[in-house]
Amino acid sequence: MADVTVLADVIVVGGGVVGLTTAVTLAERGLRVRVWSRDPAGATTSAVAGALWWPYRIEPAGRVGDWALETLAVYEELSAVPEETGVRRVAGLHGGERLAALGDWSAGLKGALEVPEGLRVTLPLLDMPVHLAWLERRLTAAGGAVERRVVTGFDEAAAGGAVVVNCTGLGARELVPDAGVRPVRGQLVAVENPGIEEWYTEADPASAATTYFFPQPGRLVLGGTAEADDPRTEPDPGTAREIMARCARIRPEIAGARVLGHRVGLRPAREAGVRIEAEALPGGGPLVHNYGHGGAGVTVAWGCARAAAALVV
Repeated sequence: MADVTVLADVIVVGGGVVGLTTAVTLAERGLRVRVWSRDPAGATTSAVAGALWWPYRIEPAGRVGDWALETLAVYEELSAVPEETGVRRVAGLHGGERLAALGDWSAGLKGALEVPEGLRVTLPLLDMPVHLAWLERRLTAAGGAVERRVVTGFDEAAAGGAVVVNCTGLGARELVPDAGVRPVRGQLVAVENPGIEEWYTEADPASAATTYFFPQPGRLVLGGTAEADDPRTEPDPGTAREIMARCARIRPEIAGARVLGHRVGLRPAREAGVRIEAEALPGGGPLVHNYGHGGAGVTVAWGCARAAAALVV
């Protein structure tokens, strides 16, 4: 059992974008909140995300739209101060996409325009290291705190707080345990931006390959892959070359861009979709789950945080 010196109202286990957003939501409702995270925010899967707002590889479809649109409204407000929040509104093209294929939530997209190549729309694009640092500052301002802890069981967290919120992503596979949680490997390449100002995405439903590039401050992020049940965290050189080649077919100037680095993240997919529900721990305390966000944790972070918070207070 961990040595706990401060009793909190809520212990949030997991310090990625979902955990931090949930913690902020609870702390700003007047609760004493501590986030327990094994890794610094910059070392989480969230920090690796390409981070364009878009419901991608996430279920259940019946709830995702509302969570995503609720989050979109927050990001539109945060984009007023992008240097602080890391949230910018950027125009781009979803290659081959059509509004009719998206579902009812597409009615909430402002200014979306179908063109022969796909769907042109301006969306929030997040610089995740900046955004995660901003979330930590906002949590601190609300009286919360982030602590580096390796959690081996939720009973350990329950000794430190009246309520435990599980935002552990892939960690939920072992901690819950939930065998339906699976890694979906995503590899990215960061290059010097040769002057590209708009984002581009195109998914290939027949393969694990996707093609996208996102202009971020100081770099252009190229992707990507969606390799289910692949736990490798080291970049694959062959995959990196394929990513650059696919992106260069859309914008040839990318072929000569200097490579700045490689990233790999494991998306926390769940066969049954996002899980937001409460249960009792063996010791009797409440445990609220908020995990299984697949490739869209950024996209639904605020909507899911508020849904989880409603089970706490």
